[in-house]
Amino acid sequence: MTETVDMNKYFLDIDKIEKYPITFVVKSSDSDIEIKCKIEAQARKQYSINAIVSRYMECIEEIINVAILIERFEQAVAKGYLSNILNEIIKQSRLEFNYEAEEENLEIELLENSLEDE
Repeated sequence: MTETVDMNKYFLDIDKIEKYPITFVVKSSDSDIEIKCKIEAQARKQYSINAIVSRYMECIEEIINVAILIERFEQAVAKGYLSNILNEIIKQSRLEFNYEAEEENLEIELLENSLEDE
């Protein structure tokens, strides 16, 4: 997820995945079409060769904004997926913040302390 509409960030990500189609999640209230137009306008200013801009723009498979996220979340909740969504958020957060490693270290420490007490 990004908050920027800076085309350099998008094109760098496209380069990283070797110009395969990519979806961007943008923290913006602008429509997905407006966001894509802003990116393309910046690119056309920076690159004088239209084929380069077109090739990069073709790699943007989808842009998901806040309104689309909310809509998809509401659809998923209506289908009964709230528990699955929350579990996935917890799982991803633990990975991102290395929480499981800390939890394992705590368990090992508690186990060692209980063995020492015996």
